Amino acid sequence: MAEPSALTRADVAAMIDHTLLAPEATTADVAALVAEARELGVLAICVSPAMLPVRAPGLVVATVAGFPSGKHHSLIKGAEARFAVDQGAAEVDMVIDVGAALAGDFNAVLADIITVREATADRAVLKVIIESAALPDEAIVQACRAAEKAGADFVKTSTGFHPAGGASVHAVRLMADTVGGRLGVKASGGIRTAEAAAELIAAGATRLGLSKSRAVLAGFPA
Repeated sequence: MAEPSALTRADVAAMIDHTLLAPEATTADVAALVAEARELGVLAICVSPAMLPVRAPGLVVATVAGFPSGKHHSLIKGAEARFAVDQGAAEVDMVIDVGAALAGDFNAVLADIITVREATADRAVLKVIIESAALPDEAIVQACRAAEKAGADFVKTSTGFHPAGGASVHAVRLMADTVGGRLGVKASGGIRTAEAAAELIAAGATRLGLSKSRAVLAGFPA
């Protein structure tokens, strides 16, 4: 088991997307998120596309597309991502069609990701949410390969909204082994303690999506 003491608070903060994707979030909540992100020294904030634009100097602004179900037409995901970038988002976390992955239709998964990649071009970092808890291992591998082939920058475990669950050490390790350092690996969903974060980082996570960033960082030494 990875120990939080092996990492400093600053090390982990530099990997965090401080996240607010609750449907009931208000502009005041987003302002509070930005203030807390600055206080904690995290890398980025991640908010719903309807909350853009967000004034957050010194922070990376990320958003989502096709969220949380992934059951949006690819052209809708692409348009949503393009508009979000026009509104100031530097990173877009898109959700694949999980049903297509479960059915083994990875050509459809690939085409979906390519559509969003082409819509954002080189103006944004693209993270691909595969909803790993809902997929068997082989589908996780194939989804990661599709993301790499489509030109994505990261693969990401979870939306945090799926009943199957969020990030797991097993899924992160499998994803990291598949992309081999060529893409980043973002772990998200259900990460609430420093111990859990440390284990996921040890398994290969290079970015963490957290809504409980303060509590997680408190478990790491300054």
